[in-house]
Amino acid sequence: MKNTDQLMDELMKAHNISDYLKENSIYMISDELPTYLTNILKKKRLVKSVVIKNSELSEVMGYQIFSGTRKPSRDSLLSICIAMGLDVEETQEILKIAQFASLYPKAKRDCIIINGIATNKSVSQINETLYELNENTINQ
Repeated sequence: MKNTDQLMDELMKAHNISDYLKENSIYMISDELPTYLTNILKKKRLVKSVVIKNSELSEVMGYQIFSGTRKPSRDSLLSICIAMGLDVEETQEILKIAQFASLYPKAKRDCIIINGIATNKSVSQINETLYELNENTINQ
């Protein structure tokens, strides 16, 4: 199993991108976001309508994200991850799949969000902490 650093090293040395992609295809992200989210719902036996409600997104937006008709913002996706009860590692994986920046422990706002996820806080509880510490809330 190659880690991200090994893949990056090989990519930087690659003379032919097609060969690189072929040789490393098993390490490439293959699921699209809506498929990945739906698989998590099934795996964790979650109800989509409950997740959307707990995400504090509008119902329409939530269903559009799950169906793939709307690309979520990073914050909308974080809200869904939190509402699904995902841990930090699972949340980081979804952010990667959606091609968003990972939560970064050197950024104050991201630290608050990471801590909220790690302590199983809801979106509204994390938003309260963000607000109290003068940071932008999720989905403001």
